[in-house]
Amino acid sequence: MLMSLDVLIFIVQNLDKAIDHKALHDTFSSFGHILSCKIATDASGLSKGYGFVQFDNEESAQNAIDKLNGMLLNDKQVYVGHFLRKQDRENALSKTKFNNVYVKNLSDSTTDEELKKVFGEYGTITSAVVMRDADGKSKCFGFVNFENPDDAAKAVEGLNGKKFDEKEWYVGKAQKKSERELELKGRFEQSIKEAADKFQGVNLYLKNLDDTISDEALKEMFSEFGTITSYKVCKVIPLLMYVMVRSSLLLADLNNACHLIFL
Repeated sequence: MLMSLDVLIFIVQNLDKAIDHKALHDTFSSFGHILSCKIATDASGLSKGYGFVQFDNEESAQNAIDKLNGMLLNDKQVYVGHFLRKQDRENALSKTKFNNVYVKNLSDSTTDEELKKVFGEYGTITSAVVMRDADGKSKCFGFVNFENPDDAAKAVEGLNGKKFDEKEWYVGKAQKKSERELELKGRFEQSIKEAADKFQGVNLYLKNLDDTISDEALKEMFSEFGTITSYKVCKVIPLLMYVMVRSSLLLADLNNACHLIFL
């Protein structure tokens, strides 16, 4: 039985583009049994410089982080750490104190004074501005700065999602460019992990096998695509045989396995 994925999955960043799935697997396999190992790639199959590794126990995962974080791989210092779920990242962000609030999806007619009036109900405001282009036309977003960070947090909680002039406002912490990029990267990494998780413990069904195929022959045939947790050729009646292969196939290898099935 697998433990929490939050503990067992971690991310490896700043990888050399030449490091592939096998090289990553070989690097981490000395710390324990790996359930899945994935290099993130772009549409053309080139490495994006980071990947994910999942062990089957917490001790192996922590040992890998302790020993490999900060080490050089192909002359590049890598970061190895626990993968944080989107909820955990958002919880950490929500605990961060901030004074400056970002608001978007404003009506074209919303003015600085109207912004001050709405947000002023939550505390003392030091500035409020609707951003405009060179011609003075509203860009439909703005910034409000509170004197007290607790008031800023209350405004975010109270106004985010509220409708004004038939427009639903988004209200949140005003982030620096580096913070926005980090958040977007985290969301992308999460989408990759979620996609990979969908294929953990996949059951594959095969039929029309030759009578000579044994359990071990079947295992050898599929082992190159990932770690197999169970396999069995079931001879129910002479002309009908099937097998259920339970495997933690990597997402990138699933298509290869399916192709093999339907040859």
